[in-house]
Amino acid sequence: MRTRTSLWHCATTQLNVESQHSNNPVDLRRTWDNLCAAYLPVATADSIWRFSRESLPGDPSQGWKLHVSATVLTAGKVLQAIAPVLHRYRVLFKAPASLPELDRLNSGISYGYSQIGKFVTIYPQTEEEAVFLAEQLHGLTCGIPAPAVPFDFRYKPDSPVYYRYGAFKKMTVPGADQEFALRAPDGNFVVDSRTTQTMPEWVQDPFRQSAAHSPVAIRTSLPPTLKPFRALAQRGRGGVYQAIDLSVEPPRLCILKQGRSQGEITWDGRDGAWRVQHEHKVLSLLAQSGVNVSHVYSSFSIGENYYLISEFIEGPNVEEWLAGKRRRLPVRAVMELSLQLAEIMNGIHAAGWVWRDCKPRNVILTKHRTLRPVDFEGACPVTAPDPLRWGTSSYLSPESGNRFEGKSRLPEDLYALGVVVHLLLMGYTPDQLSNGESERGRRAPAALFKLIQDLLHKNPCRRPRAAVVARRLKLMLNSLGNEQSKR
Repeated sequence: MRTRTSLWHCATTQLNVESQHSNNPVDLRRTWDNLCAAYLPVATADSIWRFSRESLPGDPSQGWKLHVSATVLTAGKVLQAIAPVLHRYRVLFKAPASLPELDRLNSGISYGYSQIGKFVTIYPQTEEEAVFLAEQLHGLTCGIPAPAVPFDFRYKPDSPVYYRYGAFKKMTVPGADQEFALRAPDGNFVVDSRTTQTMPEWVQDPFRQSAAHSPVAIRTSLPPTLKPFRALAQRGRGGVYQAIDLSVEPPRLCILKQGRSQGEITWDGRDGAWRVQHEHKVLSLLAQSGVNVSHVYSSFSIGENYYLISEFIEGPNVEEWLAGKRRRLPVRAVMELSLQLAEIMNGIHAAGWVWRDCKPRNVILTKHRTLRPVDFEGACPVTAPDPLRWGTSSYLSPESGNRFEGKSRLPEDLYALGVVVHLLLMGYTPDQLSNGESERGRRAPAALFKLIQDLLHKNPCRRPRAAVVARRLKLMLNSLGNEQSKR
C-alpha cells in the first residue's frame, strides 16, 4: 500500500503541474482524460460513468452516499484534491467519463433534474466512514464554486459536499417498475426516491449528531409580495415560474425567472445568474427599440442567484399550438405567421442584437394571433458575436458548430427562421428527414419553397436578411389574395 500511495502521489503532482492555471477547454479535457486514466480506470461501454475500482461482493447495497459537486471548469481541480484520499481508503467512487458528460449532467435535461451537481458519487462502507470522509472532502474542497445538488443535504455552508441515504446498486421493488429500492430493517422494500430531500424513517442523520459536522441550512425567501404557484421549467441554470405579483393593484400575473449561481456554467465562466442578468439587459434594450418583447417589471438577487420578474404573456407557445392541430396549417396562415416572425427578427437585428434561439417554443401566440418572442439569455450583439455556440439542435445552422473565427452570428438567426417556416408549412423540421428521403408533398407557391431554400442555404452569405424575407412574404400574400379574388 505504501508503494501504491507514493505512486499515486507522483501522478497527482504531475497532473497538477499540467493543468495549473488553464481554463482552455482543450487543456481542461486533456487533463480530465489524464485524471480518468489515473483515478478512474474502470469503464463500461454502456455507461456515462467511470469507476475507481470494480464492485466487490462485500460492498454494501445501500447507505449514506456522498456527492461532490463541480462545474466543467473546476472538475479537474476537485478530482485532483479528493481522489488520493478516496484511493487511500479504497473507497468505491465514480465520476462522468468526460467533461461534456458532466456538462449534460449539470444541465438537468439529459439525465434528469435530480442529477445536477452529482459530479463525484462516493459509496462509503459504513456510516462512520461516510461522516469521516465528508469532513475530509469538505476540507479539501471548501469554497470551490459548484452547482447545488437539488435534493441532497448540504454538508456545510460554502461546501460542494452533499449527502443522502440511498441505494448503491440497482435493486428493483418486487411488482413495481422502480429501478432503485431500499430494504427496510423488517425486510420490506421501499422506493428510493431521488426527487425529494428525505431520508428513510429508520435512519438518523449522522452528520447532524456532532456539532463539528452539523450543516447549517442557508434559508432564503422571496419577497412577500411575490407568490409563485406553478413551475414552467426547471434546469441546471435556473427555473421559470408563473407567479402573482401583489406589489401592484390590482395584482397581476407575472413570470419569475431564476438564474442560479454556478448553474450550467460554460467554458468562459458564464452561469445561470449571468444569463438572466444578461437577458434583463437585452429585453430592456429591445423594448427601447420598439420590439414587442415581454415587459420587465423588476429584478433582485438572493445570495448569488439572480431573479427577473417580467410580463406573463397569455397564450400557448407556437410549439404547443402546433401540437394541438390535427392537420397542417393553411398556406395563408403559414405565410402570415412567417411574416410576423420575420418582422420580429428584423426588429431584433435592427436594434443590434442576434436572438440565437429562434424556435416555436420561444414564440407565444396571443389570443389576438399576435406573436411575441421570449427567451433572450443567449442573445449577443450583431457587432460583437459570442464565440460560444448557443441554441437548439434542430434550429442550429451548419456553420454554428465550426471553429469560431469572429464572424457575425446573424446568419444563424436567418437559418433558424427558415427552419421555423419549414416546420409551419410541412409539419416537421428539415433534420427529421432521413438521408435520401425526399420532402413529402405539400401544395404551396413555388416562391415560398424558394424562400425556405434560401434561408436554409449552406452558405451563410446567401441567406436573405429578415427585412427581405418579410418583403417577399408580403408579395406572396398579395399574390395569393389576387389569385383567390379571380376565382
